[in-house]
Amino acid sequence: MTNIGNQELEQMYQEVILDASRHPHGKGTLPDGVSSDTDDGQATVSAMHESCAAAQSHQFNPTCGDEVTVHVEISKDEPHRIESIVWDGQGCSISQASLSIMVDLVEGKTVDEAMKLFNEFHTLMQSRGAGVDDEQIEDDLEDALVFQGVSKYPMRIKCALLGWEGLKDSMAKALASQQ
Repeated sequence: MTNIGNQELEQMYQEVILDASRHPHGKGTLPDGVSSDTDDGQATVSAMHESCAAAQSHQFNPTCGDEVTVHVEISKDEPHRIESIVWDGQGCSISQASLSIMVDLVEGKTVDEAMKLFNEFHTLMQSRGAGVDDEQIEDDLEDALVFQGVSKYPMRIKCALLGWEGLKDSMAKALASQQ
């Protein structure tokens, strides 16, 4: 690709990130019956659906002030599936866009599929701008590939990963509550 092509690609990535942050998917009011995390890290969470276990996780990036609470409802039946995901928070366009694209990728997926996407996104973020050399991962990540450029900047990687960490933690809590 020519230098001009790289600039055009970078601009397209920036436009996708800005659009996803301006029109975030999954952002909304947390369901009734959900209280925020307490000082001891625990939360009171109830599911909107009887066949689901719910949990949430509050994540904060002290470097830039981004914060998010991710709420998931996981089906109790095997394979455990993400029946609902909603988040609320504030932050830079990178954190907000990453959350929006994450919701599109994981809603309706099984926990195992969501964890695979979590790991693939982490691989992308560790690439230092090189991206991933695996067509299957590229296909899996879909629009999340726009964060390849973000992976060049270590301070911005935390912004992109904030919601993903909340997803992982809230899924683990929901599954643990079913034990």
